[in-house]
Amino acid sequence: MASRLEFVRYVCKQLAGAGAIRCKRMFGEYGLWCNGRFFATIERDMLCLKITQAGREMLPGAEIVEPHVGARFLYVERLDDPAFLAELVQRTCAALPAPILHSKRRADNGEQVSANDIE
Repeated sequence: MASRLEFVRYVCKQLAGAGAIRCKRMFGEYGLWCNGRFFATIERDMLCLKITQAGREMLPGAEIVEPHVGARFLYVERLDDPAFLAELVQRTCAALPAPILHSKRRADNGEQVSANDIE
């Protein structure tokens, strides 16, 4: 079952304090970027964070989920605290490698939901 757009908008709004949040529809679900760095997905109405030491420290005991075959993420249940989420995203992104810049040869046909567009 695909994630509900209402849930995606809620998560984007909660994450807005972390930086420039961009949400793009991918393979029927959503990928999340903060300041150009891919850090999580929203799949089956779950926020799934890339696994880093920082994430494990802030989410001790968090369930590791496989939202799609071959992927392992930390399941983020605590969505009601924007300040906590901002710190979690910032620390996670700081621990991830820098994004690889690709040329703009391909058209970007994915639906994007920006936290700034949500009211």
